[in-house]
Amino acid sequence: MAGIELSSSAFNDHSLIARRYAYEGDNVSPPLAWSGAPDDAAELVLLCEDPDAPSGTFTHWVVVGIDPRSDGVAAGQCPPDGTELVNGYGERGWGGPHPPPGDDAHRYFFRLYALAKPCVLPDAPSADAVHQAVEQHLASGTLVGLYQR
Repeated sequence: MAGIELSSSAFNDHSLIARRYAYEGDNVSPPLAWSGAPDDAAELVLLCEDPDAPSGTFTHWVVVGIDPRSDGVAAGQCPPDGTELVNGYGERGWGGPHPPPGDDAHRYFFRLYALAKPCVLPDAPSADAVHQAVEQHLASGTLVGLYQR
């Protein structure tokens, strides 16, 4: 299966995410860049989740309908042609890291999926629902950031 290269100018893979992007900071989504989406992709889907959350995997950002010919998104913006769904905080769009104080650093998985056909999800999908909807992806890429309070 093909791979999408996913990166950020704000943090490296498996390195700390700045407070600016955290929920208690400016709560601004980090800039992301990508390449390698297949030419026959109908759309891209972006998911950010924290599998280390005490209550189970927490969804921080879900964006569907992203232009498959796009190559990234600036900080604080919605990806091109994307539709931001409701996150685990019950808010539409980005909801930054906010692990319990004193926890070891939590991992925030940014995953970008290239799909052959448009994705259908409820307005406030669980991480499991997103994973099921993108199961038959053409390609994907992952970037992991860390955050600790």
